[in-house]
Amino acid sequence: MRHVLLIDLADDAEAIAHYEAWHASGVLPPAIGASIRNADVTAMDIYRSGNRLVMLMETGPAFDPAVKAAADAADPAVQAWEAQMDGVQRPLPWAVPGAKWTEATRIFSLDEQP
Repeated sequence: MRHVLLIDLADDAEAIAHYEAWHASGVLPPAIGASIRNADVTAMDIYRSGNRLVMLMETGPAFDPAVKAAADAADPAVQAWEAQMDGVQRPLPWAVPGAKWTEATRIFSLDEQP
């Protein structure tokens, strides 16, 4: 299943540079990568335009957001990573209270067009 999620970064060049450095190839802490993969996330890409981030996430049949959230809450490495991200991430103004990333709703698919 494909998920498209959005969040903003602080509108600050230094914050954006830090975020990109923390997500550069080969620097993600192994515990964070393992946490993502263990939840049956099969692919994840993050794109940036200005200070807006878009995450494309593909998940397998075993992915359960509630189970992932509970595992993350119990994992000190994930909690430390999330605290680091909290310093630069900004939920969208219309985000559900307490949510970080906001799921986008698909409104068009070429596959459904003649």
